[in-house]
Amino acid sequence: MDTALSTRLHDIDARIADAARAAGRDASEITRIVVTKFHPASLVRELHDLGVRDVGENRQQEFAAKSTELAELDDLRWHFIGQAQTNKARSIRAAAAVVHTVDRDRLADALERAGTPEAPPLDVLLQINLTDDAGRGGVAPEGLAPLAEHVLTSCPSLRLRGLMGVAPLDEEPASAFARLADHAARLRAIAPDARWLSAGMTGDFTEAISAGATHLRIGSAITGPRPVRG
Repeated sequence: MDTALSTRLHDIDARIADAARAAGRDASEITRIVVTKFHPASLVRELHDLGVRDVGENRQQEFAAKSTELAELDDLRWHFIGQAQTNKARSIRAAAAVVHTVDRDRLADALERAGTPEAPPLDVLLQINLTDDAGRGGVAPEGLAPLAEHVLTSCPSLRLRGLMGVAPLDEEPASAFARLADHAARLRAIAPDARWLSAGMTGDFTEAISAGATHLRIGSAITGPRPVRG
């Protein structure tokens, strides 16, 4: 067992607990997702041995390969957190417990079609674009309500859980997450059960917790540096 991995995991969990206390929240209501991009499946297995059950990937091919290799770890919850292509929806749905990045009707429809009668509902979050760059992932704020309505009315096998956002690099995280929390409140007015808020990474999870984040996406602070890709 990698003792450094264990130490990093416990250190992050302690920081999450401290941030939750400072925000007057209970850390048990916050899900820590370990992002294992570029790391081998063996690292996910080590994380599982350390009690980790929520793992995130943002590249479809890597996501599918790892989930297949680790299929015997049937209590792992795989979160897809990358930009999804509609033609990969079937592969994503086959592996994912949660998809954080639904940002357009066509993707929601593709994930819906990828379901099977015996499959459980797929938990999804709507990703909102917090930048002024239309090329970034996420639905524009004015498109949030129509997208939510589409998922609720046209995608019965998708379970709308909440909202996901990434703080822009050129803005203080606290202000970005305050806007995200406002958008989340708008979403709950349409879908009262959509209470998940996926926000916060290694550099800004404290601010995300203060803004009400329920799901944190933390990578290298736990996993260590990503392997160099050739």
